[in-house]
Amino acid sequence: MTRPAPDISAARRRDVVDALRRGTVPQAGLGLFAVGLERFESALDDDLTTVARGGAAFHALRGEYGSGKTFFARWLAERAKRRGLAVSEVQISETETPLHRLETVYRRLTERLTTATHQPSALRAVVDSWFYALEEEALAGGDVADDDEEALAAAVDVLLEQRLTGVARTTPAFSAALRGYRRAVAAGDGALAEALIAWLGGQKSVAAAAKRAAGIRGDLDHFAALGFLQGLLTVLRDCGHPGLLLVLDEVETLQRVRGDVREKSLNALRQLLDEIDTGRFPGLFLVITGTPAFYDGQQGVQRLAPLAQRLATDFTTDPRFDSPRAVQLRLPGFDRASLGDLGRKVRDIYAADARQPERLAARADDAYLDELAHAVTGALGGKVGIAPRLYLRKLVADVLDRVDEFEDFDPRKHYSLTLRSTELSDTERNAASGAADVPLDLM
Repeated sequence: MTRPAPDISAARRRDVVDALRRGTVPQAGLGLFAVGLERFESALDDDLTTVARGGAAFHALRGEYGSGKTFFARWLAERAKRRGLAVSEVQISETETPLHRLETVYRRLTERLTTATHQPSALRAVVDSWFYALEEEALAGGDVADDDEEALAAAVDVLLEQRLTGVARTTPAFSAALRGYRRAVAAGDGALAEALIAWLGGQKSVAAAAKRAAGIRGDLDHFAALGFLQGLLTVLRDCGHPGLLLVLDEVETLQRVRGDVREKSLNALRQLLDEIDTGRFPGLFLVITGTPAFYDGQQGVQRLAPLAQRLATDFTTDPRFDSPRAVQLRLPGFDRASLGDLGRKVRDIYAADARQPERLAARADDAYLDELAHAVTGALGGKVGIAPRLYLRKLVADVLDRVDEFEDFDPRKHYSLTLRSTELSDTERNAASGAADVPLDLM
């Protein structure tokens, strides 16, 4: 039997199902089928409350491939957006976003910046909202007439300087670019405004003329990046977003880079944590994700003793007693029972908009979902932890779609699990190569 339809829009349900059909983590709606994350909810909500009040928070997610680190991060992002926070998810990589170049990390942050009402990049919408808030504050003081544009502009400039006093001491170019942007908007110079927003976002190749117009020079560098982040947090807070959840995903890629680059990257992470501790970034919730090998191995965190000390967490006890308030959060992963529970949640989401929900309930019943979970796990050599992505993709694309479309399709009679190498990740392919529980087509 299927359960009642989740109380969300049909469009949101379609987005979730479409992503699972492609084998990717949905961008939203993750709370609908989160399994095993209930233990973290209270502690993380406390962290979000701390951040919204002007504090800061940090956690390091720990889990093997397939344990759900990206899912967890996006699930947390949804909770953050419900609190009004902005969110940015940055994939760390050796070539595209090296961690030791903080200016590149900041640029990716602004490119991926999103809020509950604005998709990436939300930077210009946030800046526009900030200036609107400053104008409203200036008018509310009663000293500026609504129709006196010059007086209003001057009052906004004063408020801008007041808000960014701390930032201007180390990174005066940030406030200079904002003033230039406001002047460009007031003058109707769209090209200049776009150029200055790009520069505020850390983009390269901004025209020299645009920078001269705002009294700035050069491009954002490693040392100014943290100042820009501090300024962005100030702008977010003043326009109604009390903080920013920043996820640095796949930090374990540092293990594969050249030794000197790895050490610079680990030191950049240590520097960022030190700055959080000193209170430089009120409203920042930083989350990093990595594998156990990254946290425990000599090619990762352990190479930099001060960072290793900061992230040290005792995992010698039974995982049932892991504290959800620890610096490192060990993701529990899946067993076959929880994998079946996950399948039932997804089937119920699918059935809410299906053409034949009764047929789905009969042919993709709870028992069959457990059978499919067993088959997928067996095909991956019994490694349940890496099975969820593939299991959900097979469930949606190979089973639920066919049951809904074809009246005579019965998955128990007409479907045999087949895995092709082209649909598997490297980790899944390695696991599948030694398994023979189900028919495999590893071409």
